[in-house]
Amino acid sequence: MDSEISIKFNSLLKKLEKRFGKDLDIPAILFVIGINELGLIQKKFNKKEKIDLMHVAVCTLLEPYGHYNYLGKDADKWPHFELAKNIPPLSINEQEELLTIAILNYFSSRSSD
Repeated sequence: MDSEISIKFNSLLKKLEKRFGKDLDIPAILFVIGINELGLIQKKFNKKEKIDLMHVAVCTLLEPYGHYNYLGKDADKWPHFELAKNIPPLSINEQEELLTIAILNYFSSRSSD
């Protein structure tokens, strides 16, 4: 991964860890993004809901790249997406880099600093 991306991501991690606690990794950040997109923090989520939240996050992150289209929210206010174009096969490192860049873009587009 590019060193500039690593520096920016580590800086973001430090900010997020101050707010959410230590030892955040990409799955934990996906969970946070999913909750943010859902807009509900009032309850504990079961295992299926946690997986669904991470899926919402991935769809949200990859929507700007044209991979998903946002369809709207259902009666329970869960966001729904449709696959717009397949993601090409990527190695684990390429997947991590794509998600890292998408996470940086997500937070920078919502930053108030």
